[in-house]
Amino acid sequence: MTTSKARITALITPVGQDAQDEARALAEEGRTSKAVARLRKDSGLGLHPASAALDLLGEGRPLPTSYEQALGTLRDECPELVGELTVLLHHDDRNGAIRLLRERTDMDLAGGYHLVEALTAHLGAA
Repeated sequence: MTTSKARITALITPVGQDAQDEARALAEEGRTSKAVARLRKDSGLGLHPASAALDLLGEGRPLPTSYEQALGTLRDECPELVGELTVLLHHDDRNGAIRLLRERTDMDLAGGYHLVEALTAHLGAA
């Protein structure tokens, strides 16, 4: 069983479509550890979020392939977190937004930065 923190991280970390397809095929062959390793290699996911990502793929749920898609998922899954991030960004506190995102998820620094940048761009366009 995966934690909700790992699941959210898996849902908001972009993974290339080729990696998703390969991981799904490896899992169907019973090569679960290879499938998790493939997801980790492509995305930078940690062990627990990569395992959660594989579970999601097994359920037929696609993972995002871009930070824009990841942002849409974050809005659907954690609207309260997006609200808090938005407040921080309106106060020009990008570092605080990245820190908050990383505290609430298992996202790495680079992923947190890119997702906050996607939110910033979206807010600028709104």
